[in-house]
Amino acid sequence: MKDLNRRHASLFLEVSFQDEEAPRLPLHSSIVLFLLSYCECKSFKVHLVSGNLDSSQPLQDQLPEFLDVRDVRPEDLPMLVRDCRLPAVLDETGRLCRAGLAVVLRHIINKSVEAEPSRNDVQELLGFKKTCLKACAEVSKWTRLCEIGIPSAVEEHLRNPSSQQHQPPPPAILTLEQRLAEPVKVHNDDKIRRQKLKQLRQNGNEGSTEGSVDSNPSEGLELKAALAKLSIVAAPIPTTRESCEIRKVKTSDLPALEHVFAEGLYFTLTDVVLLPCIHQYLSSVRTHAASTLHCLPHLLRWYCRVQEVPGVLRAAEACRITLAVPENLPTLPAGPPVEGNPASQLEQEEETSAQLPFVGGPRPTITKLKENGIEAAFAHHPCPEWTLPWDSLPDAINPTEGKMSNIRTVRKRQQLNNLVAMVTQLAKPGHTVVDFCSGTGHVGIVLAHALPLCQVILIENKEESLIRAHSRSIELGLENIGFIQANLDYFIGPFQIGVALHACGVATDMVMEHCIQAGAAFVVSPCCYGFIQNAVKFTFPRSKKFQETLIYKEHMMLCRFADQTAPQLPPERRLIGKQCMGLVDLDRSWGAESRGYQVQVMTMEPETCSPKNNMLVGRPSVQDGPHEACEAQMAT
Repeated sequence: MKDLNRRHASLFLEVSFQDEEAPRLPLHSSIVLFLLSYCECKSFKVHLVSGNLDSSQPLQDQLPEFLDVRDVRPEDLPMLVRDCRLPAVLDETGRLCRAGLAVVLRHIINKSVEAEPSRNDVQELLGFKKTCLKACAEVSKWTRLCEIGIPSAVEEHLRNPSSQQHQPPPPAILTLEQRLAEPVKVHNDDKIRRQKLKQLRQNGNEGSTEGSVDSNPSEGLELKAALAKLSIVAAPIPTTRESCEIRKVKTSDLPALEHVFAEGLYFTLTDVVLLPCIHQYLSSVRTHAASTLHCLPHLLRWYCRVQEVPGVLRAAEACRITLAVPENLPTLPAGPPVEGNPASQLEQEEETSAQLPFVGGPRPTITKLKENGIEAAFAHHPCPEWTLPWDSLPDAINPTEGKMSNIRTVRKRQQLNNLVAMVTQLAKPGHTVVDFCSGTGHVGIVLAHALPLCQVILIENKEESLIRAHSRSIELGLENIGFIQANLDYFIGPFQIGVALHACGVATDMVMEHCIQAGAAFVVSPCCYGFIQNAVKFTFPRSKKFQETLIYKEHMMLCRFADQTAPQLPPERRLIGKQCMGLVDLDRSWGAESRGYQVQVMTMEPETCSPKNNMLVGRPSVQDGPHEACEAQMAT
């Protein structure tokens, strides 16, 4: 982008318009600004992305004063940012982009702690083991609810709040209400629960193991423990040893802890995400449907408690958010949440099918498929002897970094030979090749070196892995490569080929789905079949013929035994595992073919390169075939 100062990372936030004269910040942008204010983070130059720069000027009065903010048009965005959903952060080199709400928020926290290590309250936002909102929304229902479900539901409500005057709260809001009503368990909570038991007995509630210590949320034992975690209370929970009578109580008989904040006992990034959303929702409901508030007692109590965290009111004021403590809080319902609540989105859905009952074991399932004319079959490998010139390649390209053994290095090279051979068949000058689930960049870096006339983008959710890949590319001086830390759904750029080596479980299906939606060819090597399960955008089996033959549990049986291909297993068991692998990938290939693709399932060469040695190569049916042989495509 022109005139972009690289001394600081650049943060890009979306501006939307309700009409031609009313610019506003979407909730995702408001959430990012709130976190910046809470952390008092000055590590980023903030860019408001708007198609009408003049119309976005009124928003300047709504932004924290300490931020360096400027406007930018969508067409002036750097390529990597343009290829992603906002919010996004571009690093100082212009080669590493972080995209998506959760990824960007976690990066802001890390940069804030890096700049000011003493900010314990900021470090604690990442939660136990620093995993708060780390799992991607495609596999984590909780991340999906917080990152997508609630912001989307509130945005929808705000578009026309008066029309929902007599409607119940949105399902996503009810799900959060139900979650807040549940007791919680936190790491090493035994001591806090014994403190609570002691307090209950002192209050005359001997024998009780349920209920709140006090109806006033500011005086509960759980809240004191939560604030003590942030090191912001003068009188933390007493640390003296409990009496013998209290110590003898079994852990199973101790009272449960109540929800204080969204993830349980402690204030985390999740609360930061939810506060701007819930504030706008509650403000709207008070105006248009005040009676609805009685359906949300736990949410209202959470809203009050969040405001007691030092730093929250300051951050809200900086963002021009006027928080208010609701009057006449509804009485909390007695007992656990009602089962069968329509908001139970976080519960695992049970498999329902009118088909024949499930018969366990892989052999009955394989036999059933065979009786219906379905058997695993593998296409001929078009260039089994093709290999990269490993001895002449730079050291940084070889998969030898870290503590990889010599045997594993040889196998990794063999795996890369197979994927690069297929990609070089498909690639043409000017193509964009995306390495999904790229890890430390073994595939993507080789492709960028081997295909200098193509643009290669590495997409990975794990920051540590992507940073290592980025460092390797700098050492090699590669100019045709970019890096994106994001979930797959946040990458929206055009591309012609997608590749993934050992994409675990449903990640293989997510990559194939993304390629199909983009009309791109794909070269994918699956892995971890036992982790396959129904996801948000697709269910199993994938193809119509498998759906007509197997129920979900039978398909999962195939997936489970497809993982049993390790060399140390008996040959007969490995053979069954290979059959199951072939059948699962046959189902995947037929699912893609029903959407206009030509797909081949083949075995990587040599077979010993990996226990998970299947490879799916697919291309749109309208696409021309490879124009040259593998050997002619190898870069010199």
